[in-house]
Amino acid sequence: MSAISIRGLGKKFGSADVLRDINLEIREGEFLVLVGPSGCGKSTLLRLLAGLDRATSGQILQNGADISAHAPRERNFSLIFQNYALFPHLTVRNNILFGMKMRGEPKAEFPQRLKKVADLLQLQPLLDRKPAQLSGGQRQRVAMARAIVREPALFLMDEPLSNLDAKLRGEVRDGIMALHNTLKTSTVYVTHDQIEAMTMADRIAVLDGGRLQQIGTPEALYRQPANMFVAGFIGTPAMNILRIPFYDQQAWLVGQPIARLPDYHEAEVFFGIRPEHLTEFPGGDGPRLQCRVLRRELHGAEYLITLDTPAGQVQYRRENRGAVGDVGQRLTLSFSSRDSYLFSVSSQLNLLQEQ
Repeated sequence: MSAISIRGLGKKFGSADVLRDINLEIREGEFLVLVGPSGCGKSTLLRLLAGLDRATSGQILQNGADISAHAPRERNFSLIFQNYALFPHLTVRNNILFGMKMRGEPKAEFPQRLKKVADLLQLQPLLDRKPAQLSGGQRQRVAMARAIVREPALFLMDEPLSNLDAKLRGEVRDGIMALHNTLKTSTVYVTHDQIEAMTMADRIAVLDGGRLQQIGTPEALYRQPANMFVAGFIGTPAMNILRIPFYDQQAWLVGQPIARLPDYHEAEVFFGIRPEHLTEFPGGDGPRLQCRVLRRELHGAEYLITLDTPAGQVQYRRENRGAVGDVGQRLTLSFSSRDSYLFSVSSQLNLLQEQ
């Protein structure tokens, strides 16, 4: 069941297309994450949903009704900004209740709903403080309380963790997911951090250049990226991409055939393999890659090793156990053929994607 339907949505600023023909269903109760690089249109899409900007084309439907022209206060959506947007002169109590007052909701409901959200977010001891007296994590909880107290049909979160340090970001992320599991309210969450997306989302929508590139579960996007952009954006470290020859209906990696594609007719193809899927020979059933270590980075429990190969540079992720190659040392790597990808040079589509 869809809570919100987005159909053919487009947005122009002057002559620039910021969003192009976005079609998306936001399901009842799901946590949908919008990801993409800076400038891809994800925050613009959130603003269109909130009613803060008007779409150039297309529709936004809520339960089948077109709400594209509705003002923000008519949509019953709650928006949480990355900078919290708290009023510095108001107490926590009055910041939380501000939206209810502006919407003219019955004052008799204020105490009960305030208590409910303050208990949920552990804000009772802070209700009479002002934002300047709060930590970053506390201010974020107040912003969330202000959104929750309205009992909206949809939460819209615009990079709410981006201003927090790493430790606090993890704590607040866990808090957001605990709240979602309690409230079961449909949520659209914007981030540029694909690790955040992978750990939080029921589904991820990947945008680039104002277009929706792919939507699916985190596992589906990781295992079956629709195109080379999604393959390179989802996963950390990024997928290794090498441009290799294609002839005799086969892709060739350093003179070794790796896949047969009888319906592909270009002279080259992009080959992809994730750093975690490379292994030191004799592991893997695919071609061997003769490599020279260029750089190694210790990441605690693992190393990220950058290597030079005849086909180009690759990164290899391995556990921090046993001897690790020194800079300049030679290694032989391989991989399982089921973990490799091929992308069209012209369209950049995944040529091996399962139907």
